[in-house]
Amino acid sequence: MELQAVVSTLEHGEQDKVLKVLQVYNQEKSQCFIFEDEEREERKKMAQLLIKFLERELQPSCQVTCLESIRILSRDKHCLDPFTTKEGLKTLSRHAGIDYSEELIREVPDLDVILESLKCLCNIVFSSAMAQELTAEGRLVVGLARRIKLYNERSLPHDIKFFDLRLLFLLTALRVDIRQQLAQELRGISLMTDTLELTLGVKWLDPYEVATEEGLLPPLPRQETERAMEILKVLFNITFDSSKREVDEEDAALYRHLGALLRHCLMISADGEDRTEEFHSHTVNLLGNLPLKCLDVLLTPKVRPGSLEYMGVNMDAVSILLDFLERRLDRGHKLKESLTPVLNLLTESARVHRQTRKFLKARVLPPLRDVRNRPEVGNSLRNKLVRLMTHIDTDVKHCAAEFLFVLCKESVSRFVKYTGYGNAAGLLAARGLMAGGREEGEYSEDEDTDTEEYKEAKPNINPVTGRVEEKLPNPMEGMTEEQKEHEAMKLVNMFDKLSRYWDVCVRGYICDKPSFGYVPKAWRDLGAGVAGDMWGNSSISMAP
Repeated sequence: MELQAVVSTLEHGEQDKVLKVLQVYNQEKSQCFIFEDEEREERKKMAQLLIKFLERELQPSCQVTCLESIRILSRDKHCLDPFTTKEGLKTLSRHAGIDYSEELIREVPDLDVILESLKCLCNIVFSSAMAQELTAEGRLVVGLARRIKLYNERSLPHDIKFFDLRLLFLLTALRVDIRQQLAQELRGISLMTDTLELTLGVKWLDPYEVATEEGLLPPLPRQETERAMEILKVLFNITFDSSKREVDEEDAALYRHLGALLRHCLMISADGEDRTEEFHSHTVNLLGNLPLKCLDVLLTPKVRPGSLEYMGVNMDAVSILLDFLERRLDRGHKLKESLTPVLNLLTESARVHRQTRKFLKARVLPPLRDVRNRPEVGNSLRNKLVRLMTHIDTDVKHCAAEFLFVLCKESVSRFVKYTGYGNAAGLLAARGLMAGGREEGEYSEDEDTDTEEYKEAKPNINPVTGRVEEKLPNPMEGMTEEQKEHEAMKLVNMFDKLSRYWDVCVRGYICDKPSFGYVPKAWRDLGAGVAGDMWGNSSISMAP
């Protein structure tokens, strides 16, 4: 249908004709996401007329059709101006049933009108900074919070709940002030935790342990999974700085209650492997925001038949986190986004909980038996993590090294033993521990147990590569005494030249410039045994 005809019909404003024209337009454009520039002005005009038309008293069917047209037009970022005004957003939020005022929110009986209005608001808020600012000024989040509080009392369909939560996620993700308003003024952490508990349908055995019927953990249905993930995303936004600040006992109890729910989320699956992975990913992200002292709820549940026990503690949740980490490692896709949250979570848990650290140490860094291969060679979890220690992405490299360092109780000698000095050099240099020593930390004094294989091979292990190296043939073998003396003098002369060259560089060139590009062959020969990561992190660039 010609856009000019739609505009003309809207200008005349006869409800029945407008309804028929818009129904045709919506059907034709339902899957349209790219719009022609030539008709931009007509679309803007149509958007203005639709908002104005929607302010009239209309039949619900006509309201829904108008809102469907607005949803289609809101996909075009160049036509958002008519929707991003105080009046336009107030009209949409009123039809969505979330318009904030000092009086009671006006009830909107037609659920289809609410749903379409929410979809329009999601599109507009996502695409327009002006809409984000106006929704903050209009306190739209208050209207959303009011309705979310009623989920336990009112029977609302899944789609409305989902888009309520999606809109709340967008608002808290895009506006810091809305995030703070929800968290502080509206007690958003408690509100969203209660909503998550309602969505999961949990019952409690103990204050921090969720009960399951006969120990079974059935998959979470699709609709509940979708809503739960939106709730987890909102909670992530409003707890973003929680791990960085001290919390009082009241807040700590609230975070522990949330942590127990998140443990339950780790223990259950969703409808399908990919959906389960996504669900667990949001859970891990949020767990990383909780204050460290509240992570003890991961170990709180009693050991029951079928539980994984270690040192008398239930390690089911920690084991699932470790399996999650290994799946992400094997996938090898977007390592920074997919790995750093779970690595940081496991690192901090191991740092503050002795049982967690010892369990992870047993799984990730078991007693060494393979001393013939480099630490980065192989398919064990240790091998995969050591390979990350020389990854091109600094954050990934740092997180992997920090995790292994904590499992080694921040002992340099133990860290080098499991990773090799070349792989460990980056973290040790950053911490000023190249000469050895140990970071200050609250660790027990138990000793690392060496296998017989490691004890036997230890004198022959190259500390740089972390493995037993094949003995090289004696270069002097077969030489006469005169030839040996000649080679010795050549070596003395090389060291003398190198020493004088270094002296010149230090006194002259380096004092004026921070780095230089050429390294003599003799110098390169001396550094040949050092892992490439050390050169890569220095200011010296190797000559070809």
